[in-house]
Amino acid sequence: MGLTRGLKYVLFLNVLGCASSGTPVGRATVDVRGLPMPDAAMVAAREQTADQQVLHALNRLSFGARPGDVQSVRELGVDRWIAAQLEPERIADSAADAVIARYATLTKPLPTLLDEYPPNPVLRRLARQGAAGMPRDSVKLSRADSLEVMGARRKTQLVGQELVSARVARAVVSERQLDEVLTDFWLNHFNVFAGKSASMRHYLVAYERDAVRPHVLGKFRTLLGAVARSPAMLYYLDNWQSQADSTQPRLVSPRVAQRVQRRYAQRAPALRNVSPMRRDSILQRVGQRRRGLNENYARELMELHTLGVDGGYTQADVTEAARVLTGWTIERPNESGAFRFNPLVHDAGSKRVLGTVFPAGQGEAEGDRLLDLLAKHPATATFIATKLAQRFVSDTPPAALVQRAAETFRRTDGDLREVVRTIVTSEEFFSAAAWRSKVKSPFEVVVSALRAMDASVDTTARSAALVARLGQGIYQHQAPNGWPETGDGWINTGAILNRINFGMAIASGSVPGVTVTRWPLYATLDSLPREQQVDGVVRALLGGDVSADMRSVLLSGDHPMLAQAQAQAAVIPDSSAMMSALSPPPPAAMPAARPDRGTASGSAGTTVTIDRTTRLARGMGPGVRFNGSGAPQGLAQIIGLAIGSPEFQRR
Repeated sequence: MGLTRGLKYVLFLNVLGCASSGTPVGRATVDVRGLPMPDAAMVAAREQTADQQVLHALNRLSFGARPGDVQSVRELGVDRWIAAQLEPERIADSAADAVIARYATLTKPLPTLLDEYPPNPVLRRLARQGAAGMPRDSVKLSRADSLEVMGARRKTQLVGQELVSARVARAVVSERQLDEVLTDFWLNHFNVFAGKSASMRHYLVAYERDAVRPHVLGKFRTLLGAVARSPAMLYYLDNWQSQADSTQPRLVSPRVAQRVQRRYAQRAPALRNVSPMRRDSILQRVGQRRRGLNENYARELMELHTLGVDGGYTQADVTEAARVLTGWTIERPNESGAFRFNPLVHDAGSKRVLGTVFPAGQGEAEGDRLLDLLAKHPATATFIATKLAQRFVSDTPPAALVQRAAETFRRTDGDLREVVRTIVTSEEFFSAAAWRSKVKSPFEVVVSALRAMDASVDTTARSAALVARLGQGIYQHQAPNGWPETGDGWINTGAILNRINFGMAIASGSVPGVTVTRWPLYATLDSLPREQQVDGVVRALLGGDVSADMRSVLLSGDHPMLAQAQAQAAVIPDSSAMMSALSPPPPAAMPAARPDRGTASGSAGTTVTIDRTTRLARGMGPGVRFNGSGAPQGLAQIIGLAIGSPEFQRR
């Protein structure tokens, strides 16, 4: 028996790549010819060991290692792997392509998506028939209409379900891991809230696919422009309703404007044969009445997207920038959703932003000139460099690194690939201080656990519900400042309990796509003594590095917080409950303004809006409960405790 166990343990070490050279490089085909390599002196100056560098790169530039990844990166060389990730077009990604093909909505153009999955299809049909001329509470639906409303609502919810499901699935399976990490970063930087309106989920499909993903390693100005013209951002921050004040000149004379507006109104059948008073009521209800100058987007464009809160702009600059952006709107929001410049509402007067004069009589082009001005501003270079260094290096990145990254930004005209390269090949990135210095966000916890367990793909919304359960609903941050990037925003007693519970959910087989007994190392470790099982799990999931206290917990199975975590009774919603949860509240309840501009939403001690998805995932729906009688034992328990450990929760 002892010899058999010993042979199994040697086999386990071979699987980890600790006793042999292992397998060919990776799961994907990577073209490594001509990849740029860092300076040899820079590599020699790194404080982390060679093995630490591999684990560190996988934890920072990907969503964590899958079984076999450590050995693959070690064989390829960590610097060559980083260089390949910076050029994702070299990496075949058939697994991610196959996953996306399983979703019905993600590849459809926005007009098609709005047409085939309309946000309010029955009410729109009734409006076309003239019923919209009646007060909302007096519209009587037939039984057939009621059933149609319910069916249409479920179909529309599929858009939101697939949107969040695919975010998790792609992050789990994609070989282009840095691309996924940067997509997560930029979607948070340019945050948009899915609950703003019934159409927002449709807008977000196009936003992620067309405005953000293609540009995460491109020029910042290109990314900024794509976001600025996206219907998701225009609607979320209300710029689509912004128009010149009555005191300002327009590009079009009042007489021509009235003629065009009259012609536009005549195209709406629901507004024919309706009194002017009723017409005004309808237009207000569907959000087509203009309300003058709106500064929301201009303010966040400066404070959150480019210059930063200390970027040297004034309130006058915000107002002038808002004037520049009047007329940047959406063509038929519930039908086309395309960007449109409307000269009828554009402020044609002279403006001055950050000392730069915008002459009178200009149109759409001055909006692009404003974006050029902001993208090239020195404060933008520093702000973007700081945020990227904060994401990849530490919550308080070294000033010298930020300065070098900002200089790269300025020198390359905002080339994000080169800015990221400057950061992730630096001595500071591979410093001892950077090792495990970052706390994982809930999204990172869930995705890294699924990758570590070699989970199969889950195309329902249940994995996204797990992310919400841990406190980070995908596209559910209401304020435009996005989820916190620093660890103090994620760790408190409740969060720790939730993460421990999540580890035990993994171990008990209650997480979609995960069967512990199918973990590649399970059969090798299952019959070994507990101490060797602990060694194997620590090496596989924690990089071989665990505190003495945590090792004692893994050996005994006695976690001081486990009973409290189980009493909290985590709930994993099923997919039908998730579809219901993804329905947004009424648009009127969804302001875009931040309630408190001085604190980061989500940080400990602050009040955070709890969306429906998160409330459901915290226990207000069907699911699987965990209690003492059902707690996993043996090797499964060790795995669950390791995933809930402080070492796994850091990257």
